[in-house]
Amino acid sequence: MISDCNHAAYKAVCMWPQWPFFAMSVFGPKGCGKTHLAHIFTQHVCLRSKQLFSIPIIPAATVKTDKISQLHAQNHCLVVEDVSENADEEALFHLFNIYQNEGGFILFTSEKPFHLIHFKLPDLISRLKIVPSVPILKPDDKMLEALLIKLFTDRQITVSADVINYMLQNMERSFSYAERLVAQADSLSLALKRAVTVPIIKDAMRELAHNPQQDLFD
Repeated sequence: MISDCNHAAYKAVCMWPQWPFFAMSVFGPKGCGKTHLAHIFTQHVCLRSKQLFSIPIIPAATVKTDKISQLHAQNHCLVVEDVSENADEEALFHLFNIYQNEGGFILFTSEKPFHLIHFKLPDLISRLKIVPSVPILKPDDKMLEALLIKLFTDRQITVSADVINYMLQNMERSFSYAERLVAQADSLSLALKRAVTVPIIKDAMRELAHNPQQDLFD
């Protein structure tokens, strides 16, 4: 789903191989579609390269120094997801260097821009700060509407336009809240054996307000 909030990130991913640098970073809040863009990137690379090969999408926390040479030798392109303070900074530093010096491309994703991630290794900080970064912004109404319909459809739930309109007018404007709200509405609907209506949505919103940290993801 492409909208104003993610168009720049989508365009940046699809610019490959005409990137201004060997690496690109896409950042945005949880649930905003970074992994979807990562898969679009891998498909785009395969189509542009006219080759059928696998491009790994790996969590940054799993990157280890002793595996980097093999990783580079086997993969000209790589996606490193969820870059954060939990990553092995020394490993990320060496991964950056080998792809920059010996050739290759890396798409990074993270929830925060690199300059707001509290890394401790100065050499890593200096390298990541020069990586072009593109944000995924908060969803607009067009994106939220499409997302809500998709989330309900994924759960085999059909809702009226009144339900969607009420949600758009009253909900928190975030991807993660949309997922939690739909999950809560589904849970209440099943418990009460009632269809998802505006009153169900109101109850779901009250539940989330009372339990803001409640984890409703499967």
